[in-house]
Amino acid sequence: MKRPLVIAVSALALAAAGLFAALVPSGSAQEPPPTTTGSTTETTTTDTGTTATTTTTTTPSTTTTPKPKPKPAPKVLPHGVTIGGIHVGGLAPRAAYAVVRAAFEAPLVLAVGAHRIEVAPAKLGAVAYAKNAVSRARAAAPGTAVPLGVNIDGQHVRREIAALVKRFERKAVDSTLILRDLQPYVTKGTAGKHLAAKRSFEAIVAALRQNLRTDVVLPYEDVAQKVTRSSFGSVIVIRRGSNRLYLYNGMKPWRTFTVATGQAIYPTPLGKFDIVVKWKDPWWYPPDSPWAKGAKPIPPGPGNPLGTRWMGLSAPGVGIHGTPDPASLGYSASHGCIRMYIPYAEWLFDHVDVGTPVYIVPA
Repeated sequence: MKRPLVIAVSALALAAAGLFAALVPSGSAQEPPPTTTGSTTETTTTDTGTTATTTTTTTPSTTTTPKPKPKPAPKVLPHGVTIGGIHVGGLAPRAAYAVVRAAFEAPLVLAVGAHRIEVAPAKLGAVAYAKNAVSRARAAAPGTAVPLGVNIDGQHVRREIAALVKRFERKAVDSTLILRDLQPYVTKGTAGKHLAAKRSFEAIVAALRQNLRTDVVLPYEDVAQKVTRSSFGSVIVIRRGSNRLYLYNGMKPWRTFTVATGQAIYPTPLGKFDIVVKWKDPWWYPPDSPWAKGAKPIPPGPGNPLGTRWMGLSAPGVGIHGTPDPASLGYSASHGCIRMYIPYAEWLFDHVDVGTPVYIVPA
């Protein structure tokens, strides 16, 4: 009895276990969690009524790194292109802009004679449109010369030129005549200098617009003296005390003549005078003086007290003339005039001009 009972109980336990297995769903089994990356889980359930089988397959994960995109080559200006004379072909736009700006901002060198003056374009009111020029250069054909647009404020340029005129322009100094050691001396004098403002303005504006930085040579010209040493002709020095007339060609002694000068009561005036009139065969008219009271005019001829030539001075009533009384020469015998031999007066008349300076000194 015991053995059959054991077998029956065993059979009953097996049947209960099979029934429990059939009632429990396969998804509630202790399964590994599903993998989202790097593995694949495959579950196979075989229902034989008594047994559930689960199969898991794992595949290796794959990581893909994206390749960097190649950088595009920088766009450069066409070969051989220039902007305002500056070579920028092959440069990137930013580099070309920097080069053009640096070149334009370099100072102008203004040449005034031997002087060199550096002036910044900004001081001259100049502004360059470099960005616009670079934009045009990018679309230009190779070898194109692209102009650099420049705007200039003319007032700034004129102001700079006015300062240069004030600094460098000077007037000519004429030679002058003085008496040194009783002889005429002509000072050397100096030429002047003139800066032509209008042409200077044009030269500076042209250099800025063409973006040139070589020396801008401004028209700095000599101003000639009106009177020079060589322009002085005859000069007369009369020594009243010794009754001598000295004729000079400029500063060079030329001829010496014996003359008569004024009496003590009618002295020949001292000082610097000029010949203001020349007459051939003059009339003599009595002066308004006590010694000529009652005298009548004398026409030209042998008895004329003025001889044949009269060279009137800027001293009223005083002149150089010939005399029919040669015995008075060498003495203070006239009424203030300077008497000469008639032939010598005629020679002197031909070698002096109106305006000839005459010095009368007491020596």
